Amino acid sequence: MDLGAMLNGKRVLITGASSGLGENFARLAAGCHAKVVIAARRKDRLQRLAKELEQAGSPQVTVIEMDAASEQSIDDAFAQIDASGEILDVVVNNAGVSNDGLALTLPTKDFDDLMAVNVRAVWLVSVRAAQRWQAAGRGGAIINIASIQGERVMPGITPYSTSKAAVVHMTKSLALEWARWGIRVNAIEPGYIGTEMTDAMWDTDYGKALIKRIPMRRLGKPEELNGLFLLLATDAGSWMTGACVPVDGGHLCSSL
Repeated sequence: MDLGAMLNGKRVLITGASSGLGENFARLAAGCHAKVVIAARRKDRLQRLAKELEQAGSPQVTVIEMDAASEQSIDDAFAQIDASGEILDVVVNNAGVSNDGLALTLPTKDFDDLMAVNVRAVWLVSVRAAQRWQAAGRGGAIINIASIQGERVMPGITPYSTSKAAVVHMTKSLALEWARWGIRVNAIEPGYIGTEMTDAMWDTDYGKALIKRIPMRRLGKPEELNGLFLLLATDAGSWMTGACVPVDGGHLCSSL
């Protein structure tokens, strides 16, 4: 079964696509000849990515400037998608932020800002997509990018862990609510992945110590999420919904 071929011609929205995992998923979907809609705040980076994908032969790349923390911006993004006359097939809720700080001293605004992107935006984007699928009398696939931090915790990142636990539970709840309409909602729970946002940390003593706690004793690579992504995005996973799958080098299996 060629999972990549099963994505051919599908219209795929990826939020937070200007770097990291979002950029990786955009490259993957474009390489499978999907019609890719890439959304993020950094429009200049999206435009560079779109140009690169188009030069590589991608059939269609749409750039949308979107602030995941803003409901109006999300609505504007869907209005732009609607204007094309084509409906989405796959939605990837990848946009996310992190912050460090102990709970006793963390400013409330930092908590609120993180939740706006990591939880509220996942809700808004998912609901907007599902409303359109239900109105069209067809299904679709939602892939939420959660984290193993949604299953386990560590000191100093309580808001982030809380947000990812919310995404895990939201994934399961929406999957149950929308299954009757053929709308599948699943989540990928990455472990420690080397990306632009975290690269500097892994060179520190603290980062190196964290890597030693991974059973496979190494960081993951963004492309090591691709197999699961294709399964969840295509009809190969047509009977999967409400699944939250870790891809973490065995980290969640490790002892406390």
